[in-house]
Amino acid sequence: EVQLVESGGGLVQAGGSLRLSCAASGFTFDDYIIGWFRQAPGKELEGVSCISSSDGRTYEDSVKGRFTISSDNAKNTVYLQMDSLKPEDTAVYYCAAVSRPDPTYDYCSGNGRRGYAMDYWGQGTQVTVSS
Repeated sequence: EVQLVESGGGLVQAGGSLRLSCAASGFTFDDYIIGWFRQAPGKELEGVSCISSSDGRTYEDSVKGRFTISSDNAKNTVYLQMDSLKPEDTAVYYCAAVSRPDPTYDYCSGNGRRGYAMDYWGQGTQVTVSS
């Protein structure tokens, strides 16, 4: 059984940093995409950043230059380093994964930005940025 467990959320002042972690267990796929999605109060879920098994990375426009996604395969963990945080980054952040992804489909933005095509989800971690 695949499990994704997020950690690292919290309360931070604007301009500060947080690092989210997504620990994957039962995940034995060689071909996958793992992504971070977020949902702010009253808003729809949106893709933030994704990383593929081939180390391809994508970022939502509003986080480019501020957020960095990375992976540690030895620890089966994906990280999201979030710098220069803004109050509008406040949301519940979810880790999600899909195995054997369709190479022609964008799982983190465009049609995939709502996360409908992801197979596995974590429970979410709250990030609150105060002004």
